[in-house]
Parts: sequence; structure tokens; C-alpha cells
Amino acid sequence: MFSALLKRELMVARRNWIGIVIPLFFFVMVVSLFPFGVSPEAPVLQKIAPGIIWVAALLSTLLSLEQFYRSDYQDGSLEQTLLIAGPTQVASAKILAHWLLTGLPLVIISPLLGILMQINHGFVESNHTWVLMLSLLLGTPTLCLIGAIGMSLALAANRNGMLVAILVLPLYVPILIFGTSTVTASLENFSYNGQLAILAALLMIALVVSPFAAGRALKISVS
Repeated sequence: MFSALLKRELMVARRNWIGIVIPLFFFVMVVSLFPFGVSPEAPVLQKIAPGIIWVAALLSTLLSLEQFYRSDYQDGSLEQTLLIAGPTQVASAKILAHWLLTGLPLVIISPLLGILMQINHGFVESNHTWVLMLSLLLGTPTLCLIGAIGMSLALAANRNGMLVAILVLPLYVPILIFGTSTVTASLENFSYNGQLAILAALLMIALVVSPFAAGRALKISVS
């Protein structure tokens, strides 16, 4: 059942490809504008790069959260799916599909933006780019998992985008802090294993809690 739900989510997303492209385009544009607005000098860009890339990734994830349930909720198919598969499976499938379509592309494209922000001078010359990718690989799923809970709670609200931002942004702060400090520690040649371990722990906690919490909130919102 889960694989069928996941396949359905991916097929529906293909028809709504604009909703996938916009957050990715936003991510690229936000990061790309900073060399023009701040300074093109490598030392300056390298110093602010971790925070800029991570804030842009966070905002891109927040921008994409509205795609979670909107179309299914509007056409009434969400209620039918919940009756057939159960809220936890529905929430889990939507979370995984959402990350594959919006979070994973951010991770894949981040090395190019890291080079743009002078994180290192070449793609393979340094491990800073790989540390950036690893931090996003651990952090973006957690952002999606937390966002799913907020979106489930705010589903029936008229201005759910604003409500979701209020609900999830405080919970995003630890991920932002440790994601940024991971890359910063790498740039300053310090150990970043502790930060990565915390990001991994946050991901494990979110993986355990979020599908059940989002499913429960989804059931309450629909009913």
C-alpha cells in the first residue's frame, strides 16, 4: 500500500511540476544574488556562505510545504485515501515524495552554489562541498518531516501558509544552527562530527515522531 501511495504522489507531482520548480528556482536565485549584493571577494563570501545557503534551503522548504495536501484536500480525494490506507501511511508517503521532489534537488544542486559562494575553489579540491551536501542531506528531510506536522495542523485554515510558518519556524532553528555550524567548522578546519551527529539524531527523532503526529493531525483536520 505504501509503495502505491508513493507512486501516486510522484505521478500527481509530475502534473504539477511548477510547484516543484519554484522552490528550487527560489533557492538558486537567493544564493546567487548575494555575490552581487554583498561582495564578490572570496573571503567575504566564504564567511557568509554556510548561513546563506542554509537559510535559503530552509525558506525554499517552507515555500514548498503548501504542496503537501492542497490538491488532494481541495478535490476531496484526501478523505478517501485516509479511509483506504490510514493517516500514518498517507502522511509517510507524502513526506517521502515531498522530500524526493523538493529536498533532494536542493542537496544535488548545492555543490554548484557552494562553488559560487567560494566554499572551495574546485569541485574535488576540498571536502567543504561534500560537508555542505551531507549537512543538507541530513537536515532537509528533518525540515520536511517537521513541516508535515505543521501543514497537517493548518490544513483547514484559510491562510495556512502563514500559520504553518508560525508553527514550524521555531522548530527549524536548531536544524539551521547545526547545519550552518557544520559547514562553518569544516571551513575553519575544525571537527564537525558533533554537529553531524546532532543533525542525524534530530532526523531519527523526526522519523519516529513525525509520520504518526502528522497522520493524527491530518485525520483531525479532515474530520
